[in-house]
Amino acid sequence: MEAVILAAGRGTRMHSQLPKVLHTVGNKPMLIHVINSAESAGAKKIHVVVGNDGERIKEQVRRFPIQNEVSWILQREQLGTAHAVQQAVPHFESKAEGDHILVLYGDVPLIKPDTLVKLLSNTKTGSIGILTLLTENNRGLGRILRDKSNEIIGIVEEKDASELQKEIKEVNSGIMALPADRLGSWLGKIENNNQQSEYYLTDIIELAASEKVAINSVVIPNEIEAQGVNDKSQLALVERHFQMTKYAELLEKGVILRDPSRVDIRGELTCGQDVEIDFNTLFEGDVTLGNNVKIGPNVIIKDSSIGNDSQILPGTIIESSTIGEETILGPNARIRPGTILGNKVKVGNFVETKKAILGEGTKANHLAYIGDAEIGKNCNIGAGTIFCNYDGANKHKTLLGDNVFIGSNSVLVAPVKLEDDSFVAAGSAVNTNIPKGNLAVGRTKQRNISGWKRPSKNTEN
Repeated sequence: MEAVILAAGRGTRMHSQLPKVLHTVGNKPMLIHVINSAESAGAKKIHVVVGNDGERIKEQVRRFPIQNEVSWILQREQLGTAHAVQQAVPHFESKAEGDHILVLYGDVPLIKPDTLVKLLSNTKTGSIGILTLLTENNRGLGRILRDKSNEIIGIVEEKDASELQKEIKEVNSGIMALPADRLGSWLGKIENNNQQSEYYLTDIIELAASEKVAINSVVIPNEIEAQGVNDKSQLALVERHFQMTKYAELLEKGVILRDPSRVDIRGELTCGQDVEIDFNTLFEGDVTLGNNVKIGPNVIIKDSSIGNDSQILPGTIIESSTIGEETILGPNARIRPGTILGNKVKVGNFVETKKAILGEGTKANHLAYIGDAEIGKNCNIGAGTIFCNYDGANKHKTLLGDNVFIGSNSVLVAPVKLEDDSFVAAGSAVNTNIPKGNLAVGRTKQRNISGWKRPSKNTEN
């Protein structure tokens, strides 16, 4: 089975310079969702029909993992859905009897692989399979026409429908499984004698029915699967349903969501047992939470893993980092890319890390910047400590052994190495290595000036 995805629409109602199919749902372009569903349903080759924005679409799609190579097909003029599929016909490898071409749409991102599999399994050799839905909200959708024997004999678009036909509640989703060996012939017979002057793919149904070809239908269990996105309102609707699906999956697995409506999952979130997630939390990319992890409110986690029994306190941001077990972050900590925190680490209020490795039991409780550093076990980073990693041109690394103590308001000027059990006095500027067990005092001697008078305020102005 091959799939062709129609993605050439201009999307004028989106009022955006971005091609419609690149607008995201769950932080992933709609087109990627459709490609992934087609692959999961068994498509061995995928053809995407694009318009003038094709190169931009291809560039974005390449950023996401796809199992099979995508065949890109240019539709220079947008003359209708049948015309779009016709552009793809010369590229199909499946042309034998029994092979089917699955027709999908790049702006219908919630279609599930299971639904597509059901459609294909109910489509017999040489027959057509179409996904339909029963809905009261049938405005703008093609109506399914049936004869007295309840057999499908055609699809009429709303603009071409009679008033009686407009009352029909069974509508076309647009998704079809078409026999590969007859598709080209049918497409060549389609005319554009309609209100839109377009070549409708749905006209294939009437042609097939006239040739006594069986037309099988499968009703979509949840109509949101067939929801197309034509404007920002529909995009918001689809995003919310996508999130609701994610919530349901997490709740079913035993995750505690304090307020599911205020959790956003824009990627893949994997959770262990007894995980708790508070409100206003955002997960992006691939995030893994171990057993008994507690996520506080207003937390953002992107492309990171959190070890068992760790706590992420309110307002913390974590990006592309690895967090060990029994570790506490925040509140209001910022963990930047490349950070690796060992077990039982504490990174507290307004501490920022970047490309930093902190060993087991190390603490930076508040108000510190730790960048480009390797820190051993059971170290203490005092409040106001700054790791000076940039000399104006290049980044340099700071190395700390085990059991190092950094007093408050200290500055470590990289490259510098502090060996095991060394101690830095508060307020020191350290720019040379400290041997094992030494105390470093890098500050000028205090002078007390007697008779000094505080400046008085000038009241003349």
